[in-house]
Amino acid sequence: MKIKKWIKIAVIVMACLAVVGLASVLIINACVKSAGRERILTVEQAAQLEDVDCIIVLGCQVRSDGSLSHMLRDRLEKALAVYNTGASPKLLMSGDHGQKEYDEVNAMKSFALENGVPSENVFMDHAGFSTYESIYRAKEIFGADKVIVVTQEYHLYRSLYIAEKFGVEAYGVAADQNTYAGQTMRDLREILARCKDWAKCIFKPEPTFLGEPIPVSGNGNLTNDETEKTAWKALPSKPLFIWNYLCRGQETMHFSPVTGRNLNTGSC
Repeated sequence: MKIKKWIKIAVIVMACLAVVGLASVLIINACVKSAGRERILTVEQAAQLEDVDCIIVLGCQVRSDGSLSHMLRDRLEKALAVYNTGASPKLLMSGDHGQKEYDEVNAMKSFALENGVPSENVFMDHAGFSTYESIYRAKEIFGADKVIVVTQEYHLYRSLYIAEKFGVEAYGVAADQNTYAGQTMRDLREILARCKDWAKCIFKPEPTFLGEPIPVSGNGNLTNDETEKTAWKALPSKPLFIWNYLCRGQETMHFSPVTGRNLNTGSC
């Protein structure tokens, strides 16, 4: 009888914890979505904003052949539509460039250049490994205090919530121009991602990389990475941050595509 009683108590406790957990997830998601709902604008509304430091385009999949995924192309096309209204003079391409073999940000910048945007107006954040890190670095590295974020709507709520918690005046323009395969799974993952970044915004851990400021009011060519491409040849399959770590030694200055800044490094 005692065993049955304890089993019954355990089941009740587990059920209560499950209910509390589910309720917490739903409440956090509602909180995150409500924080940014009123700041999602149309292209025409975004054009009326003043003194916007930059338009942030959040990266996503680039295919193995270097071509843009449908979601990323839609983000870039929408960002250029906003840019062409004169809403902001600068674009900040923020994405994953932690390895030589995978490069979101140069693909994004190339698309902008092919569509007539001057290179000096396009900044690249090579270490935008997550939404949280992209917003954190936009504030701390690129000095952006007022921004327009372009991504799909399901992703905008979290982006705008993070920006608010870092004191960035952020507005969003949704880039939903198509129906995307696998969107149901993305929506489910986003529920958990909102909870994760809600917690991060409480504790505010530093991103993978910080570094010297590169004001977005300056020249975007400072974030180009041509000068380190020869270094990749020596360590072709390693993440660039490991390369930078292992190679520190002699006082030689070179440009890091990961952090968007100069590093003191030596040769391996």
